[in-house]
Amino acid sequence: MSTAADPLRVLIVDDEPLARLRLAQLVREVGAGGDPAAQVSGELAQAQEALDWLARHDADVLLLDIQMPGLDGTALAARLQALPRSPAVVFVTAHAEHALRAFELEAADYLTKPVRRERLQAALSRVARRSLAAGAPAAVAPVIVVSERGRLVRVPLADVLYLKAELKYVTLRTATHTYVLDDALTEIEQRLGEQFLRVHRNAIVAKAAVSALERRDSEEEGAEGWAVRVSLTGEWLAVSRRQVGAVREALTASGL
Repeated sequence: MSTAADPLRVLIVDDEPLARLRLAQLVREVGAGGDPAAQVSGELAQAQEALDWLARHDADVLLLDIQMPGLDGTALAARLQALPRSPAVVFVTAHAEHALRAFELEAADYLTKPVRRERLQAALSRVARRSLAAGAPAAVAPVIVVSERGRLVRVPLADVLYLKAELKYVTLRTATHTYVLDDALTEIEQRLGEQFLRVHRNAIVAKAAVSALERRDSEEEGAEGWAVRVSLTGEWLAVSRRQVGAVREALTASGL
């Protein structure tokens, strides 16, 4: 995040070119006055482009449209909550009915089109005040956001023991709960850090959750095969033959 003396870095995500153009102009007008200092860091047309961009760059705030082709704005905002350094989100939309959802996603503000400069300035000022109150950013505990019974749950990555792909979904296991995710395992893996280890095409386990690597009878591999034991639950997860070397190396490096 920027310091108090730095301008807010604003990323605009909207599939309408004219909307992006207007927002960029308004940000420049607000930034020219210095209240708050702000600059346009990027302009993108799709949510997936924003995810890719944020993997390489930092932004302090997203001006984010909701209804876009493919991944929509609320889905993007939910995924951003799982990032170690998540930018503030200001939804900018022509549809007021999404305000409750925006609140659930902890959006900094919710602006309806056409956006007035005064409202945008107020939204950016709110983001700047939050940044100033927080001071230098502390390390934020990363989470993975899951949906359960119509509500969003932020599960700390430190609580995750493993993730396993089933037929049409992925189960996320903690010591006390099992969650069901709709995302593909390969997509989730991209949001996990080095503390997780792929042990099988259908399983990823937290290194800290592994208490043993042994040869055992395996239904998944057929006959005898390698498996890791998950601490706290006592479960065994099959290790594919092609992953055994990498798993052993990673666990040896971590002291197992």
